[in-house]
Amino acid sequence: MRLSDLHPGQTGVITKILGHGAFRKRVMEMGFVRGREVTCILNAPLQDPIKYALMDYEVSLRRNESSMIEIMPIEDWEDHETDAEKAEHNSTSAHDENSEHAVRHDKIINVALLGNPNCGKTSLFNIVSGASEHVGNYAGVTVDAKSGHVNYKGYRINVVDLPGTYSLSAYSPEEQYVVRYLRNATPDVMINVIVASNLERNLYMTTELIDMNRPMVIALNMYDELENSGATLHYKELGKMLGVPIVPTVASEGRGIHELLDTVISVYELKHPDTRHIHVKMSQEIEDGVDVIRKDLKTEAHVPLHFATRYIAIKLLEGDPEAERMIKEVPDYAKIIDDRNRVAADIKAKIGEDVQTAIAADKYGFIQGALAETLEGNVAHEEKATKIIDTLVTNKLFGFPIFLMAMFLTFWCTFELGSYPMEWIENLVTWISGRLDAVMPEGPLKDLLLDGVIGGVGGVIVFLPNILILYFFISFMEDSGYMARVAFIMDKLMHKMGLHGKSFIPLVTGFGCNVPAIMATRIIESQSSRLITILILPFMSCSARLPIYVLLAGAFFPSHAAIVFFGLYLLGIVVAVVTARLLRRFWFKADETPFVMELPPYRVPTSKAVIRSMWSKAKQYLQKMGGLILVASIIIWALSYFPRYTLDEVPQDFRNSALEEMQAYGNDSVNAAEADQLVLHTYQQEHSILGNIGKFCEPVVRPMELGWQSCVSLIAGMAAKEVVVSTMGVLYVGDDDEAALSKRLQTPSPITGKAPFTTASALAFLVFVLLYFPCVATLTAIVRETGKWRYGLFSLFYNTILAWIMAIATFEIASLF
Repeated sequence: MRLSDLHPGQTGVITKILGHGAFRKRVMEMGFVRGREVTCILNAPLQDPIKYALMDYEVSLRRNESSMIEIMPIEDWEDHETDAEKAEHNSTSAHDENSEHAVRHDKIINVALLGNPNCGKTSLFNIVSGASEHVGNYAGVTVDAKSGHVNYKGYRINVVDLPGTYSLSAYSPEEQYVVRYLRNATPDVMINVIVASNLERNLYMTTELIDMNRPMVIALNMYDELENSGATLHYKELGKMLGVPIVPTVASEGRGIHELLDTVISVYELKHPDTRHIHVKMSQEIEDGVDVIRKDLKTEAHVPLHFATRYIAIKLLEGDPEAERMIKEVPDYAKIIDDRNRVAADIKAKIGEDVQTAIAADKYGFIQGALAETLEGNVAHEEKATKIIDTLVTNKLFGFPIFLMAMFLTFWCTFELGSYPMEWIENLVTWISGRLDAVMPEGPLKDLLLDGVIGGVGGVIVFLPNILILYFFISFMEDSGYMARVAFIMDKLMHKMGLHGKSFIPLVTGFGCNVPAIMATRIIESQSSRLITILILPFMSCSARLPIYVLLAGAFFPSHAAIVFFGLYLLGIVVAVVTARLLRRFWFKADETPFVMELPPYRVPTSKAVIRSMWSKAKQYLQKMGGLILVASIIIWALSYFPRYTLDEVPQDFRNSALEEMQAYGNDSVNAAEADQLVLHTYQQEHSILGNIGKFCEPVVRPMELGWQSCVSLIAGMAAKEVVVSTMGVLYVGDDDEAALSKRLQTPSPITGKAPFTTASALAFLVFVLLYFPCVATLTAIVRETGKWRYGLFSLFYNTILAWIMAIATFEIASLF
């Protein structure tokens, strides 16, 4: 709770000061320090300010100031401290994971990780917190804040991995998110992660964080690259110059992590000798302008509590929209903005350039001066391997063929190599099904386990190896740095599509899952390009569609499965291109946002990072099977199982019609008992709840010569695309053939003599699955990221209508051959 929440007569113990700078220093000098008791005496007649008793004297604070002081009721503090002392007494190691509940409130440190994209923040986060967030060697991997914690030397350190940004200008969604998080959450310590091999560019954001005047530690990451370059950085001296302690780290190897956590604790406890507040000096004209705005801001008591007035003043001079929103409610807002405009105009008249350019130049000048005194040698050495590889992969002749070969290799390995473990899992599922069939008595429970659970979930789990192989290749391309090159070579083509070069990274990420890919569109600065990218992302074949592709391509195109795979992915891209062009022409205006993207050096992905990424996806897939797919399979089974019928309840005309159909297709060799069971099973399915739903929707798929079962499977796919396969497993598991589902789809019905799918209908079904409405999670992500329901409805109806037209066209063309 906050100090402002205390009622008169109540006593609390101070646990944390959330303010900063002059406010923090002032209240701490007055005795507001951790562990100190403070009692609320009374509120002023208008409830503000508030009088408190502290250290045998009384002091008044405004309510907004007291809200920046965190406390704990004294009775809770006493109980908590007793538990903490016991835990500390019983603890035998510095890392005591079991004493988390006993950590005192003043022993909790909230840490925010900040830095440029591709600086290794997420790798550092994974090492510190033990989390398994994805790490990629390109900008935009972390598109939202990730949180974790570690218990270290009696402290619980909560760590938040914020999106990577090049500055705090608040023009992109990531920059807005970071600035608002720092304002609202007020972390105790900021860890600014900078790349040791690119100091000058990375330190620009550091100067902005220095302006904020918050407790900070610099993690000099990828320090091994600086060492290998032959250069020497006197980082301790640089830290003293910046007023921020610097700790060398190599996050990928876990080097320097303990030193970093020790430094965080030291800074939090105000004990580190290198911590001091400095001003990043700029030209006298700009400094005079900053002073004018600071004086205006200081008249408003609540403004300095979240950010230092110097930081806000500089951002206002730069014309930062978030800084303007921050002071929007200030009574003198109009005067502050007028003074800002006047000062900015004066500066431009005196120095001959706009303020934003001048501030950036002065800050880079400060950085160059600091590095001139502390850096020996050239750390930005030429990456020979990177240069050699780039001469091929970014070449105008070889770039596109190499990319297409890489994608074809991905799909070939996904199907061909994945077929071996897939067969092993399939045999295991068949063995388990056979054992249960042999030992369980007949009844609904047996039918539920065999037909619902194993027939549904078992039909999906066999595709786990294919998904792992697909994610292996995507992770390798991301971690190595190749994905950024793909965006580079695709920029001109993407621009012709009406998109941005950066749009390509979310589109490729969509091959894994559309939901994080939609979130990854935040790296696109242009709002119109971002919206178009979101709307065409569902056409990218996500891994959830992979089981359907593997099932039908393996059954009907066994010799050309890789080509079918590649063709489907390519068709999705073509449809996305055409849709993007139509959206740009008829819905969104022209976009001329420049393409600015870092091309990081190539790095060999660590096996640990790739395996961690694969396991993360496998765990998600298994959790989905144990949750959503299992529930959906049971529901589908129940809808197809009830109501139950006996042979006597089957109308005689239906029975006669079925027997005549069997004879017409040459299936009169079955005996009477078998024929009766086939008739009963057919009637049961067609007249079940699910059968009635399917027959109602059947006209939609009838032009592709598909039955009501396939229609029901498509509808079930709205929950998750994997459910399409599990639904087929439930609906087709009832016949006498116990072969794999792929065999059953090709096996002619004893009654009609027709197989559920033909080659042409299977191809049409695949095209429909590729293009039709996204799953619920993707639709939710579209609405959440765009902020408007109409975009979700557009994807629902446009994609489905387009899928139906394309599927019928595919069927007609395929039927000719």
